[in-house]
Amino acid sequence: MQPELQAEAAGAASGSNSAHPGGQPEKPARAATATRAGGNDYPRGQQELPARDFPNAPADSPDDLYLRILKQYWGYDSFRGIQADIIRSIARGEDTLGLMPTGGGKSITFQVPALAREGLCLVVTPLIALMKDQVHNLRQRGIQALAIHAGMSRQDIVATLDNCIFGPYKFLYVSPERLDTDLFRAKLRRMRVNLIAVDESHCISQWGYDFRPSYLKIADIRALLPGVPVLALTASATPEVADDIQRRLGFARPNVFRMSFERQKLAYIVRRTTEKRDELLHILSRVPGSAIVYTRSRERTKEVATLLNAQGIAADYYHAGLDDAAKDQRQQRWQRGETRVIVATNAFGMGIDKPDVRLVVHIDLPDSIEAYFQEAGRAGRDGRKAYAVILYAPGDKAVVRQRVPGNFPDKDYILGVYEHLQYYYQMAMGDGLGCVREFDIDDFCRKFRYFPLPVDSALKILTLAGYLEYNPEADNASRLVFTIRRDELYRLREMEGEADLLIRALLRAYTGLFTDYAFISEELLATRTGLSRRRVYELLLHLSRLHIVHYIPRKKIPHILYTRARTDIAHIRIPPSAYEERRKSYEARLEAMLAYADNDTACRSRMLLRYFGEKSEHDCGHCDTCLELRNKQQAPSLPAHEIRRRILQALEGKKLTPAQVSHAVQTDKDMLADILHDLMDESILSCENGLLQIRDKTK
Repeated sequence: MQPELQAEAAGAASGSNSAHPGGQPEKPARAATATRAGGNDYPRGQQELPARDFPNAPADSPDDLYLRILKQYWGYDSFRGIQADIIRSIARGEDTLGLMPTGGGKSITFQVPALAREGLCLVVTPLIALMKDQVHNLRQRGIQALAIHAGMSRQDIVATLDNCIFGPYKFLYVSPERLDTDLFRAKLRRMRVNLIAVDESHCISQWGYDFRPSYLKIADIRALLPGVPVLALTASATPEVADDIQRRLGFARPNVFRMSFERQKLAYIVRRTTEKRDELLHILSRVPGSAIVYTRSRERTKEVATLLNAQGIAADYYHAGLDDAAKDQRQQRWQRGETRVIVATNAFGMGIDKPDVRLVVHIDLPDSIEAYFQEAGRAGRDGRKAYAVILYAPGDKAVVRQRVPGNFPDKDYILGVYEHLQYYYQMAMGDGLGCVREFDIDDFCRKFRYFPLPVDSALKILTLAGYLEYNPEADNASRLVFTIRRDELYRLREMEGEADLLIRALLRAYTGLFTDYAFISEELLATRTGLSRRRVYELLLHLSRLHIVHYIPRKKIPHILYTRARTDIAHIRIPPSAYEERRKSYEARLEAMLAYADNDTACRSRMLLRYFGEKSEHDCGHCDTCLELRNKQQAPSLPAHEIRRRILQALEGKKLTPAQVSHAVQTDKDMLADILHDLMDESILSCENGLLQIRDKTK
């Protein structure tokens, strides 16, 4: 067992014996390796901004202690931006909302004050990848941290919770769904919690772009922990959403700290094109380095990755439908630089600490500015020049607006889904209260001739209306049972060493494997065997093929909980807050996204900042609209005959996109477009697959 962390280790090393804020002095811990490269959320290699920190703090004051903790465990001499202000607010016991862009150092704001107090910090986050990443980083620094996530057995969960009650642990990471279990609440009452940190806190707001009803449980947890302050953190919240976060979390008073969302080295570009794939290849050929390409469909991730690999660009695809082992493997390959491009849905990216991403491309428009800003912000976290590009086709506007009925089907449709759900489960009128059922959305849609997206939306609206709780992300842990008798295990002597090692670990970690299925954790087995998680997964599949075990890998199966007995649809009422108001908010976000893409005059950085309630008095100077304005100011309009000559010169022996021709000619785009059309009307130029070329006169 690791030695107990004590936050005053730095003070003890310097000869100080200062008191712990809010508690008794503690013994020093073993010195941790402080390295800038391991910081979570802290941009590597980025020059620190001047920080107010704690000027004129007396020796051994709480302020001085926070700085010493920062130095000891993270290797930094000063805080950045609003970090110090947030930490002071938490130290005063005040509920606090921190608005910080991606890469702004959010984790520091709760990790440092939690280390300065006795007790445990409860961290609520929806991201298993982020949980694992932060727990790993904390442990590397000698800080004891645990996480509870899907895939753990009940035995492991109980042991983890007991360790937080009786052990010296400083951080417990949990998902919002975990907060609503009787086991967790019973154990939580016995924990000495010093702070509740809520990451991705915009998820608690109905007016945010990623509302999750499970986040509403956080307010109930506060009643079990009276006097414990809450720190809510998000990288994307409008003023309206910020107000809603504070209200739903029960803030005693408004208390918001805002860090500028401006990214000075990130160039926002909208590239209008009819051939997105050709344009993507062109951009990747011009911008070297690691890249993320976002699409809206799982099928398209594979298609685009296949295209890139065929063109000699190392690429992988990633979406929520892949098994955990495949996702981990692809993410790690990309993070190590073995794969240059990851083509993904929005399931990828949150909590990923890769500072050297030079390019983020959106092939499809996101649903909101908030989603776009967060995904685009994964580029250039090291503070160097990076690009966020949207590929925008003429038909995209109609496609985007068609998302409204998909996300908000008619109320009659919603009632029909509810009624068919009762037939699906054979639920009698008045029955069902408290029942939990697995929900196979594909099977349901086949039986009742629905499409999955509007059904998913209808169930979410019924959840908000209070008739059921639909959890589309519920995880079923992996299960395993031996298919041979215990006395037949002699067969395994002929197996390779890794399989034998894994079987021994299974028998030591779990009981009853010869009589019934047991929930298992591939991660736990990997830890106990020293094998990689991917290798454990492969070996279990191998053993299953040999009929030594029957292995059912973890998968996500949605669940439905009936919060009311089955109700006659004539008596179902869907309130405006669950439907009309949310639909109006969704439409407003879509229109804001379209206005951003259609814009060709205003600085894109200023548009984004204004959306989040931040005023900027200067243009960024490097978005596409700023560059276009500068080109118009610097380059006098060329005469038509000169533009024609330059076009033909640029296309001599080449095929170029209209954007490439524009870059080569450097003149007024309206005049350039008119002349290009004239040249095509005169049969001097032709356009095939979005590429312009000089027409072959011999044909």
